[in-house]
Amino acid sequence: MRSIWKGALTFGLVNVPVKVYSATEDHDVPLHQVHNADGGRIRYQRICEIDGEVVPYADIERAYDDGEQTVVLTKDDLASLPSERSREIDVVEFVPSDQIDLLTLDKAYYLEPDSSSPKSYVLLRKTLEQTDRTAIVRFSLRQKTRLAALRVRGDVLVLQTLLWADEVREAAFPSLDESVRISAKELELSASLVESFSSDFDPESFTDEYQEELRTLIDAKLEKGDALDTSETFGEKAEKEGGEVIDLMAALRASVERSRAARGDANRSGAPSDDGTAAEEHTGKKPATEKPAAGESAAKKPAAKKPATKKPATKEPAAKKAATRKSAKAS
Repeated sequence: MRSIWKGALTFGLVNVPVKVYSATEDHDVPLHQVHNADGGRIRYQRICEIDGEVVPYADIERAYDDGEQTVVLTKDDLASLPSERSREIDVVEFVPSDQIDLLTLDKAYYLEPDSSSPKSYVLLRKTLEQTDRTAIVRFSLRQKTRLAALRVRGDVLVLQTLLWADEVREAAFPSLDESVRISAKELELSASLVESFSSDFDPESFTDEYQEELRTLIDAKLEKGDALDTSETFGEKAEKEGGEVIDLMAALRASVERSRAARGDANRSGAPSDDGTAAEEHTGKKPATEKPAAGESAAKKPAAKKPATKKPATKEPAAKKAATRKSAKAS
C-alpha cells in the first residue's frame, strides 16, 4: 500500500508521527463509455460556457456561485487557509465507544507509526483498548477539514471520518407516529424467526454476485472473440499532452476493418465463420454436415424405410396397347 498522507497524531503533549493509508478499495469492474458502432472511447472536454473554448486543466480554478455573483478561488487562496497547511491530527476528546452513531461513519484509514520507535503509538492503542474509548479527532485532508473517530482494530489504529451533524438527515415519517399494537404472541414468533437465522457474522462468506457475473460475461466475450483490438489505440499513442487523442477514430476504424478482413478471408477459404455459415454465404448451399436447426428436426427427418416387398407386375398403359395393335395390323 502507498501512504496518502503523513502527519502527527497529537493529544496533550504526546506526539505520534503516523502515515495514513486507505483502509478500503473498490473492487468493481472498471467500465467506460464507448460508441456502439465502432468501440471508440467517449471523451469529455472542458468547455467554457461563455466563449465556447476548450479550457486546459491548468487554467481551471474553483469558484463559489450564489446565483448572482461568482467568487473565484485560486490555488493560492485555498493554500492560504490555516487548516490546509496543518499536518496534525488533533485529538479533541475521548468518548465512550457506544456513543458513536454508525450512521455517521464514513471513509476508513489505517495509521502506521512513522518513527524509529513505535512506543507512543502502542501506548495510545493500549490506552484506547483498556478504557473502551474512542478518540474524536479533527484534521485536514484534500482541502477539507474533517472530523473522525480514532479506534483500534487488531493491532492497528484506524481513523474513520465522520459526517458532520448537519449532513445526517432527520428521519421524520408521519406513518411512524401512528399507534401500533404488537401482541406478545407476535413478538414471540418474530423472535423465534430471528433465532432461526442467528449466526456469527463472517464477511468472507459474502461475495458481490453482480461483479462476479459481470467478470464472467466479459471473459466469455473475450473467449468468443467478441472484442475489438484496441491495444495499440489505448496504449502509449492514445493520448498526447493536454488530453487530446491522436487519430483515435482512425485507429479504431483500422482495427475494425482488419478484423472484418480476417473474417472475410476465412469465409472465402471455405472455413466456417463464428456462426458456421461461411459455405452458405458464398455458395448458397448449406454444408453437408450442417445439422438441422432446432425445431426443424421433426419436419426434415426422413421417413423410416419399410421392409422390402415384391412389387406386383404393373399393367401396361392403354395407349401402349393400342399402338401395338396398330403395328400388328399394318404388318
